Parts: sequence; C-alpha cells; structure tokens
Amino acid sequence: MKLWMRAAGALKDQRSILLVSLSPRSAYRNPDLEAAIIKATNHNDSSIDYRNAQRVFAWIRASPVSMKPLIRALCCRMEKTQSWVVALKGLMLMHGIFCCKTPAVRRIGRLPFDLSHFNDGHSKTSKTWGFNAFIRSYYTFLDQRSTLLYFQRKQTEDTMVQEIVKLQKLQTLLDMLLRISPQATNMRESLILEAMDCVILEIFDVYSRICNSITKVLLGIYSAGKLEARMALEVLQKAVIQGEDLARHFEFCREFGVFNAMEVPTITQIPEEDITDLERIINGVPDKTQVNYDYVDDSKAIMVRENSSAIVEDKTPNRLKTIITDKWEVFYEERSEIYDYRTGNPPNSSLLPFLPVYKRELPDLISF
Repeated sequence: MKLWMRAAGALKDQRSILLVSLSPRSAYRNPDLEAAIIKATNHNDSSIDYRNAQRVFAWIRASPVSMKPLIRALCCRMEKTQSWVVALKGLMLMHGIFCCKTPAVRRIGRLPFDLSHFNDGHSKTSKTWGFNAFIRSYYTFLDQRSTLLYFQRKQTEDTMVQEIVKLQKLQTLLDMLLRISPQATNMRESLILEAMDCVILEIFDVYSRICNSITKVLLGIYSAGKLEARMALEVLQKAVIQGEDLARHFEFCREFGVFNAMEVPTITQIPEEDITDLERIINGVPDKTQVNYDYVDDSKAIMVRENSSAIVEDKTPNRLKTIITDKWEVFYEERSEIYDYRTGNPPNSSLLPFLPVYKRELPDLISF
C-alpha cells in the first residue's frame, strides 16, 4: 500500500512539473523556479531534495523579483495538496525562505496560504492526526513569524514600553515553537526529525534573542516608570515558566531522537530572589545591602557585577546604575560560520539542509 502511494505521488509530481514547463514566463510565473519548488516539496516521505531547496533560496537571494512567482507557486502547491508530506516540506521551504533574511522576505506579511485546519486526505484520521496537528502548529508559528517580520521591517529606536512589547511577542513566538512537537507514536519519521531539527535551531535563535532583550530592558528599566517595571516583572515571571518548558521540551526531543537537541546547554532557572528584589524596587522599598561592583564594557554589552543582592538601584546624586549579578548571562554577538549540521563540516554542494545553519559556541547558561 505504501509503495503504491509513493508511486502515485511521484506521478503527480511529474505531471505538475510537465504542466509548469508549458507555462509562459511572466512577472508572476517562472517555470524553472516553479519546477524547483515542486521537486523540493515532492511526495516522497523518505527523503528530501536539498539541492532544489537550495536552488529556491539562491533565487531569492539573487533577485527580489523572484519573490512574486515563488509565493504564487508555493501558495498553489499548498492550497491543492492533501498530503502531509507535501504540506510539511512546503512549510520547511517557507521556513528556509525566512532565514534568507532578504528585504523582500520582510514584506510578505501573513502567509498567503492557510494550513490552520489541514487534514491529510490519503489515510484515516486515526493514523494521521499527529501529522495534522504537527503541520497546523508549524503553520501557526510561521504565520506569526512572518507577521512580526512585516511589522518590524523598519528598524527604529524603540521606547522602553515598545521594547518590552517586542519581548512579549518573542515569548509568544517561543510558546508557538514549543507546540511544534510529534505527539503520536507513529511519527518517528525521517521527515519529522528533519523538521524538528529546523524547529530546534529556531528555538535557540528566539530564546537567545529573548535573553538579550531582557538584559537590554533591565539595563534601562530603572530610569523608566513603574508601568515599564511591572511589565518587565511579568516578562521575568514568564521567562521562569518558559525555562521549565524548554527543559522538558529538550528532554523529550532527545528521547525522540532529534539530532540538534542532543547537545544543548542545561537551562538554569532565574533565582527566585532575583524576582523578589525586582518586586522590592517596584514597590519602592530601598535595598540596604552594601555592594561592591565593577564594570565590564566591551562595546557590545555592559554587565555590572555585585556580590550579594541581585538587582540594586544606586541612588547616589546625579547617578543611576543598574547592578546585575553574575547569575545573569549577557549574550554576545559572535561571528558564525555556515556548516552542515548532520556532519559538523562545511556543507557540500549536493546535500544541504533546508535552513541556513550557523555553528556557534552555545553559552553555558541558555537563560540569563
């Protein structure tokens, strides 16, 4: 039965490629690009066509005018399919397009197709419910990610409230990522594992951005008002919960066999006393602890260390400082190199991952 379905899927792919080869080229049609999209999102559930996926990414990087025919072709492909394999490959391809980080990608906005109610039409629901749920969750995340890119495409200097709101949206995005998880017992498929590798990389990226943003907010929060301080406290409380969720998620992924989850740093939770100290400052209770501090300034970030209390406000006249203990980790931007995450080596020309992958030194503490 499975062999017959693969043969039928291959015939559908060949027919689709033949039809696009007969299409006229225009501003909205590129037969070569459409053929590459069909090959990258084929019905074969046992392998992925990395070469054609990379061809699609190369088109996007080379010319922004390729975006319109790409979106049109991928949209038609996703709206017509009833195969979880094609739908998942299409979402992975879309995920890779976002990682190309070209200006044209930021103008997409909401995804032009809807898989929020996707159901596989080739098998019984009792066999495909897990795949259906996986695709719906993956689509919801990518749709929200694309929307955030659209609204944040103009980089401006934000107020403290705007910075915290952006941080809250990142935390929402992380919640969506954690919902992309194989729940059924029959989902130990190579394609699912490949998709989870992409999701884990995205989790690393989003969570490190959250940590960086929290550090930035804390460094400026004491020159802001109580509204901002209360919002910052809510963010910290949410970060505690997400740290616990992350630890459980990584453990599940390791047991499931997700490659990129095999070596992740231990997530150290935010100490309760740190949150208590922030609450004390919000409530206007002075902290009488004597502090010895020094500055570390490398033009990338400033971290002020102290020996006892976690966060202290120095009220010396004409001077306001934020003291953050060395329990908190400041994330530094490092130069990264692209590599093939399956081998740990620079990628070869024939087998490339769907997502542009970056090799970097992970911090000892993935939280703060």
